[in-house]
Parts: sequence; structure tokens; C-alpha cells
Amino acid sequence: MARVGGMAEDLDVDAMIQRFRDRAKAVRSRGVPPLEGEDRKRFIEQARLDYMDYAMLADAEASLDDGILTLRVDLRPKPDGG
Repeated sequence: MARVGGMAEDLDVDAMIQRFRDRAKAVRSRGVPPLEGEDRKRFIEQARLDYMDYAMLADAEASLDDGILTLRVDLRPKPDGG
């Protein structure tokens, strides 16, 4: 668990990453409210973007060095079978 002093002293990077995993799972499993037409399309598109953002950050490798949080996200395609 990475922790540093100052403003970041309360930051638990592992817990932050877990929250993004939880958010991605919640977005993926929530239903679509009773919307019609353009509102429905906007809701679905926003859910798609939310999931993509949360899932990407949930897969990040985080490091906290000298008060600088770095999230490293590998966007390369996964090899076959992986």
C-alpha cells in the first residue's frame, strides 16, 4: 500500500484502484431507466464512456513517488488467449 506525507498522506492507491473496479462493475450491471429517444441514446452512450473510463483506471498500475501519483495504463491489444 503506497502512502506519502502531505496532501497525499490519506491516499491509499490500492483502495482507489479498487473503487474504480467497483464503479466499472456497477456501470456494467445497472439497468437503463425508462427513457425514450435521444435521452435513451445519451444515457447509453454516457454509460459506455463511464465504463470505459472506470475500467481503464481499474487496470492501471499506480505508483506514488515523492507525492506524484502516476497511473500507467497499457492500451496495447492483449495477445491471443490472454
